[in-house]
Amino acid sequence: MALLRSSPASLALRTQPKVPIASRRPFSSSRAHRGYDDTVQNLRIGKHTRVIYQGFTGRVATGNAKDSLAYGTNIVGGVTPGKEGEHLGLPLLPNLRKAKEQLKPDATAVFVAAPQCGKAIEEAIEAEIGLIVSVAEHIPLHDMMRVFSILRTQSKSRLVGANAPGIISPIGSCRIGFQPLPTFAPGHIGIVAKSGTLSYQTVASITRSGLGQSLCIGMGGDIIAGTNMVDALRVFESDPETAGIVLVGEVGGRAEEDAADWIVDYRKRVGEKAKPIAALVGGIVAPEGRIMGHAGAWRGPGERSAKEKYAVLEAAGATMVQHPEDFGGVMKTLLSQSGRDVGKIVGNAKKQQQQRGYHTMRRRPATAPYRQESRITSNASKEQRRGLLLGPDQAPTPLEPYLSQAGVSLSDTEAPEDAFHLGVTVDRTARSPCLAVSPSTQPSQLSQRLRHFPYDWREGPTDATIKSAIAHMQLDAAPPAARAQTTALLRALAKMYTEKEAVTLSAAVSIDTPSGNLVLHQPTLHLQFDDAAFRSCARQEAIHSPRRKHLEDPAELEAETHGIVFLTLPSPAAASSTAAQPNIGTLVNGAGLAMNTLDALAFQHSGTATNFLDTGGKATAATVKKSFELILQDPRVKVIFVNIFGGLTDGGMIAEGILLAFREVDMRGLPVVVRIRGTNEGVGQRIIAESGLGLEAFDGFAEAAGRVVELANR
Repeated sequence: MALLRSSPASLALRTQPKVPIASRRPFSSSRAHRGYDDTVQNLRIGKHTRVIYQGFTGRVATGNAKDSLAYGTNIVGGVTPGKEGEHLGLPLLPNLRKAKEQLKPDATAVFVAAPQCGKAIEEAIEAEIGLIVSVAEHIPLHDMMRVFSILRTQSKSRLVGANAPGIISPIGSCRIGFQPLPTFAPGHIGIVAKSGTLSYQTVASITRSGLGQSLCIGMGGDIIAGTNMVDALRVFESDPETAGIVLVGEVGGRAEEDAADWIVDYRKRVGEKAKPIAALVGGIVAPEGRIMGHAGAWRGPGERSAKEKYAVLEAAGATMVQHPEDFGGVMKTLLSQSGRDVGKIVGNAKKQQQQRGYHTMRRRPATAPYRQESRITSNASKEQRRGLLLGPDQAPTPLEPYLSQAGVSLSDTEAPEDAFHLGVTVDRTARSPCLAVSPSTQPSQLSQRLRHFPYDWREGPTDATIKSAIAHMQLDAAPPAARAQTTALLRALAKMYTEKEAVTLSAAVSIDTPSGNLVLHQPTLHLQFDDAAFRSCARQEAIHSPRRKHLEDPAELEAETHGIVFLTLPSPAAASSTAAQPNIGTLVNGAGLAMNTLDALAFQHSGTATNFLDTGGKATAATVKKSFELILQDPRVKVIFVNIFGGLTDGGMIAEGILLAFREVDMRGLPVVVRIRGTNEGVGQRIIAESGLGLEAFDGFAEAAGRVVELANR
């Protein structure tokens, strides 16, 4: 059952320390005729789109702009604070106000590091730039919630990101982001994806099929996104160049469910003329309670699992695939079944590619190195970021002052069966914080009965919002003291949520029968904080610096220091002895691709992995070597599967890392199966083939995975 949502109301200002506070005034100087939803058509970029860069003279922006100019993007200049003149032969201006006046941009590429990125986006909104693309990783969640609270007050600017590969129109020769250009080809399939690596592999499959792409939108892997799947679907529906649509989702949030609702309505409205839609959802075998690489790749209370989202999309009419390599063939079949002329679509795509000279391939043949672009990240740390989760024994310390304000007692007892769920978290659809409440804490009922009550980040929950939340908890007949304490507790948690930059604060509460007072049960506490605030911006030190590392897997902590996301996956419980035992070590680049690798191994080949490992987009040969060391610590491993699809990651570099591991690491005589596709794949495949190490190399995923499982079962 879909979660119910209430509309945020107009709320009273509450000033919060620590996090920069935005003004309550509407940010656009023009009258907001309607709202943010009306900016979706700003996503239709092409040759006409005048693009500027924020952070133009930075090393990463400079390299990116050179490639985008060569691709055909209409870059008209850029901004670096305090600098004026020329850069790359284009106008360089000291601020956005001058850039807006002189360059008249339609879009801006925000190549600014995480600590300053929120402010840079706000400046672009105030300048009324139509499309804002933010690529930086590790922007604090509350910086972005402040940005979204501003976006809702205007109808001029549309945001893509943050932490997104960006947006690219191969048919319109326009790239705003860092997508690997050799993978793309002009054509007629629209793609929207959370994961960068999964989107690149999807693009490659569509390119190989001859269909090409009309527009590709990267949502990004953060908890909330400026442009979601429904926004993209609305654009694809009205775009005459888009003949078919691909959605690539993953565990976490309800973007896929919202998309399914849209698809049902679309098919009713359009009938047989509906454009065919294919989809994939990663993270089906993701363990509960873990963040799967992307900041937003976790399942919150009451949210559907990836497996459930897969079923919802399928029921809505999307054709589901289990691996992105399959999209090209599936989409050709769907187009044909819908009565469209596939030969004509492919012919048109080929003609457009010939007209462009498909210059990316001409400029970068398979044997030539492709310069790897970097992501914009905070200089504070090279480690992968993830949320800090405090267990019940740790949580009371930061919580106690807020409980004291609310007059609520803390009990070390387990919650009774008639307890209520209460908390503050993120409503990803509303792009804002929300009160999350349920009249039951029973796991079997929580997904159906948990309801979100969104409120404006800058102003906090109103009396009406709190009253509605309490009514949903069915506390109308509760003793007056308990109702008053519930109101005070919700206000206190909302205050703590913003002041301490939390992701989720939740617990079970009950009413003490003799006294009629509210009791919060410590064993049920779930306090999750955004450590990007600490690592990127040095905020919330009191919360994050005492991190108790002895409670975490040492291998995971070791991986963090090398920019690797590594999770050890458990073996089945003893009662499930008939289940397949994990014995496949996996080494993958990109969180989305790593999740899908585990899924496809399990559901297409009956294989079970011992770990989740994402090398990160800036992996080096040393990173690959360290990845092998981490995998080999697990005695369950019988075979190692290296599955690489290079976007930012260079295939040649991955191959060199594999050779380095064989020279310097005790490989225990284990077989290694390697699949390298994407950027510089030819070089990587040649290095593996000529290594003399007995490595088994494959081009296709199905063949590689089949061989991995065969070796694992020996």
